[in-house]
Amino acid sequence: MQFRPVPDAFSKDQCDRIVAAARAAKASDARLVRGDRDHNLRRADLVWIDDLDGMGWVAERLFEVVREVNRDFGFDLDAMAESPQVARYGAEREGHFGWHSDIGEGAAAGRRKLTLVVQLSEPEGYDGGALELMPGAGILTAQRVRGSAVAFPSFVIHRVTPVTRGERHSLTIWAHGPAFR
Repeated sequence: MQFRPVPDAFSKDQCDRIVAAARAAKASDARLVRGDRDHNLRRADLVWIDDLDGMGWVAERLFEVVREVNRDFGFDLDAMAESPQVARYGAEREGHFGWHSDIGEGAAAGRRKLTLVVQLSEPEGYDGGALELMPGAGILTAQRVRGSAVAFPSFVIHRVTPVTRGERHSLTIWAHGPAFR
Protein backbone atom coordinates (compact mmCIF):
# COMPACT_ATOMS: atom_id res chain seq x y z
CA MET A 1 0.00 0.00 0.00
CA GLN A 2 1.36 3.43 -1.00
CA PHE A 3 -0.77 5.65 1.23
CA ARG A 4 -4.13 5.63 2.98
CA PRO A 5 -6.42 8.64 3.35
CA VAL A 6 -8.36 8.98 6.60
CA PRO A 7 -11.37 11.30 6.24
CA ASP A 8 -12.59 12.94 9.44
CA ALA A 9 -9.59 11.97 11.59
CA PHE A 10 -10.27 15.16 13.60
CA SER A 11 -13.32 17.44 13.75
CA LYS A 12 -13.15 21.11 12.75
CA ASP A 13 -13.51 22.05 16.43
CA GLN A 14 -10.59 19.80 17.33
CA CYS A 15 -8.51 21.34 14.53
CA ASP A 16 -9.36 24.82 15.89
CA ARG A 17 -8.26 23.80 19.39
CA ILE A 18 -4.96 22.36 18.16
CA VAL A 19 -4.14 25.39 16.00
CA ALA A 20 -5.06 27.84 18.80
CA ALA A 21 -2.84 25.98 21.30
CA ALA A 22 0.04 25.91 18.80
CA ARG A 23 -0.32 29.63 18.06
CA ALA A 24 -0.21 30.43 21.80
CA ALA A 25 2.97 28.38 22.33
CA LYS A 26 6.55 29.36 21.63
CA ALA A 27 7.44 27.75 18.31
CA SER A 28 10.87 26.61 17.20
CA ASP A 29 12.30 27.29 13.75
CA ALA A 30 12.37 24.07 11.72
CA ARG A 31 15.06 25.16 9.28
CA LEU A 32 17.58 22.43 8.65
CA VAL A 33 21.08 23.87 8.97
CA ARG A 34 24.25 21.81 8.68
CA GLY A 35 27.25 23.58 10.13
CA ASP A 36 26.97 27.20 9.05
CA ARG A 37 25.04 26.41 5.85
CA ASP A 38 21.27 26.71 5.48
CA HIS A 39 20.27 24.26 2.74
CA ASN A 40 16.75 25.76 2.39
CA LEU A 41 15.24 22.30 2.70
CA ARG A 42 12.61 23.38 5.23
CA ARG A 43 10.97 26.63 6.29
CA ALA A 44 8.40 26.13 9.04
CA ASP A 45 7.66 26.73 12.71
CA LEU A 46 7.19 23.73 15.00
CA VAL A 47 5.38 23.09 18.25
CA TRP A 48 5.40 19.70 19.98
CA ILE A 49 2.08 18.47 21.40
CA ASP A 50 3.81 17.16 24.54
CA ASP A 51 4.80 20.77 25.34
CA LEU A 52 1.18 21.99 25.32
CA ASP A 53 -0.97 21.82 28.45
CA GLY A 54 -4.22 19.87 28.24
CA MET A 55 -3.52 18.39 24.81
CA GLY A 56 -3.02 14.73 25.76
CA TRP A 57 -6.26 13.91 23.93
CA VAL A 58 -4.52 14.75 20.63
CA ALA A 59 -1.93 11.99 21.02
CA GLU A 60 -4.63 9.55 22.16
CA ARG A 61 -6.67 10.24 19.01
CA LEU A 62 -3.57 9.94 16.81
CA PHE A 63 -2.78 6.56 18.38
CA GLU A 64 -6.33 5.38 17.56
CA VAL A 65 -5.98 6.49 13.94
CA VAL A 66 -2.55 4.84 13.59
CA ARG A 67 -3.93 1.55 14.96
CA GLU A 68 -6.81 1.77 12.48
CA VAL A 69 -4.68 2.46 9.39
CA ASN A 70 -2.01 -0.06 10.32
CA ARG A 71 -4.60 -2.80 9.78
CA ASP A 72 -4.09 -2.03 6.08
CA PHE A 73 -0.30 -1.66 6.21
CA GLY A 74 0.39 -4.56 8.60
CA PHE A 75 3.62 -3.07 9.94
CA ASP A 76 5.24 -4.41 13.10
CA LEU A 77 4.78 -1.33 15.33
CA ASP A 78 5.86 -1.13 18.94
CA ALA A 79 6.06 2.56 19.91
CA MET A 80 5.16 6.17 19.27
CA ALA A 81 8.50 7.34 20.62
CA GLU A 82 8.28 10.95 19.42
CA SER A 83 5.85 13.69 20.34
CA PRO A 84 3.31 14.65 17.69
CA GLN A 85 4.38 17.82 15.90
CA VAL A 86 2.32 20.81 14.74
CA ALA A 87 3.99 22.56 11.79
CA ARG A 88 3.09 26.02 10.52
CA TYR A 89 4.10 26.85 6.94
CA GLY A 90 3.60 30.59 6.35
CA ALA A 91 3.68 32.65 3.17
CA GLU A 92 5.85 35.35 4.78
CA ARG A 93 8.86 33.09 4.21
CA GLU A 94 7.42 30.69 1.63
CA GLY A 95 7.08 27.87 4.17
CA HIS A 96 7.94 24.52 2.61
CA PHE A 97 9.68 21.19 3.12
CA GLY A 98 11.61 19.81 0.14
CA TRP A 99 11.66 16.17 -0.97
CA HIS A 100 12.64 13.90 1.92
CA SER A 101 11.72 10.69 3.74
CA ASP A 102 10.89 10.36 7.43
CA ILE A 103 13.23 7.47 8.17
CA GLY A 104 15.03 9.78 10.60
CA GLU A 105 18.47 10.27 12.06
CA GLY A 106 20.02 9.44 15.40
CA ALA A 107 17.91 7.31 17.77
CA ALA A 108 14.96 7.34 15.33
CA ALA A 109 17.03 6.08 12.39
CA GLY A 110 15.39 3.08 10.82
CA ARG A 111 12.65 2.84 13.49
CA ARG A 112 10.11 5.18 11.90
CA LYS A 113 7.79 2.97 9.89
CA LEU A 114 4.50 4.82 9.45
CA THR A 115 3.92 8.56 9.05
CA LEU A 116 0.52 10.15 9.66
CA VAL A 117 -0.15 13.77 8.62
CA VAL A 118 -3.37 15.61 9.56
CA GLN A 119 -4.62 18.66 7.64
CA LEU A 120 -5.48 21.29 10.30
CA SER A 121 -6.10 24.32 8.04
CA GLU A 122 -9.03 25.19 5.82
CA PRO A 123 -7.82 24.69 2.23
CA GLU A 124 -9.03 28.15 1.17
CA GLY A 125 -6.84 29.73 3.88
CA TYR A 126 -3.65 29.34 1.87
CA ASP A 127 -2.19 28.81 -1.60
CA GLY A 128 0.55 26.28 -2.31
CA GLY A 129 1.42 24.06 0.63
CA ALA A 130 0.44 20.81 -1.06
CA LEU A 131 1.57 17.59 0.60
CA GLU A 132 2.94 15.54 -2.30
CA LEU A 133 4.09 11.93 -2.09
CA MET A 134 6.27 10.05 -4.55
CA PRO A 135 5.87 6.35 -3.74
CA GLY A 136 7.01 5.41 -7.25
CA ALA A 137 7.41 7.13 -10.59
CA GLY A 138 4.41 9.45 -10.15
CA ILE A 139 3.49 12.17 -7.66
CA LEU A 140 0.34 11.83 -5.55
CA THR A 141 -1.22 14.83 -3.79
CA ALA A 142 -2.88 14.42 -0.39
CA GLN A 143 -6.39 15.74 0.18
CA ARG A 144 -6.71 19.24 1.58
CA VAL A 145 -9.86 18.53 3.58
CA ARG A 146 -9.63 19.99 7.07
CA GLY A 147 -9.46 17.25 9.70
CA SER A 148 -8.50 14.55 7.20
CA ALA A 149 -5.26 12.61 7.47
CA VAL A 150 -3.03 10.62 5.19
CA ALA A 151 -0.88 7.69 6.33
CA PHE A 152 2.10 6.36 4.39
CA PRO A 153 5.26 4.34 4.96
CA SER A 154 7.95 6.60 6.44
CA PHE A 155 10.37 5.64 3.68
CA VAL A 156 8.14 7.24 1.00
CA ILE A 157 9.65 10.41 -0.43
CA HIS A 158 7.36 13.43 0.11
CA ARG A 159 7.35 17.22 0.33
CA VAL A 160 5.25 20.29 1.17
CA THR A 161 5.28 22.79 -1.71
CA PRO A 162 5.92 26.49 -0.87
CA VAL A 163 3.02 28.39 0.70
CA THR A 164 2.52 31.58 -1.31
CA ARG A 165 -0.51 33.02 0.53
CA GLY A 166 -1.77 32.50 4.06
CA GLU A 167 -0.58 29.66 6.25
CA ARG A 168 -0.92 25.90 6.46
CA HIS A 169 -0.98 23.99 9.75
CA SER A 170 -0.46 20.24 9.89
CA LEU A 171 -0.09 17.65 12.63
CA THR A 172 2.37 14.78 12.19
CA ILE A 173 3.22 11.65 14.15
CA TRP A 174 5.50 8.71 13.41
CA ALA A 175 4.90 5.13 14.51
CA HIS A 176 8.03 3.12 15.26
CA GLY A 177 8.93 -0.52 15.06
CA PRO A 178 11.79 -2.91 14.36
CA ALA A 179 13.77 -2.16 11.20
CA PHE A 180 12.30 -3.37 7.92
CA ARG A 181 13.85 -6.62 6.64
